[in-house]
Amino acid sequence: MTFEVRLRPEAERDLSEAAVWYEEQVAGLGHQFLDEVFNALSTVGDAPHRYPVVHGNTRRMLIRKFPFGVYYQIEKSTVIVLAIMHASRDPRLWRRRG
Repeated sequence: MTFEVRLRPEAERDLSEAAVWYEEQVAGLGHQFLDEVFNALSTVGDAPHRYPVVHGNTRRMLIRKFPFGVYYQIEKSTVIVLAIMHASRDPRLWRRRG
């Protein structure tokens, strides 16, 4: 069973800001970042229970090739993405979203 994946507005903002930053660093890198994140979101939708719980009922999947994590919760047949954040950011930022 594939779960529907929904990004909260804050997670959409995280994604957009990171993609813009990477694109400003090197042309095309922002698109590579987005490709990696969208692949990760697809994987999470296919097997959301595969990734570890990091706080309460929030799970995290690490992104390949980029130091970011997808923080999400499972609600029935839906994955709710709370944050897409750089690994060095303060974890309290995404915890406030859950």
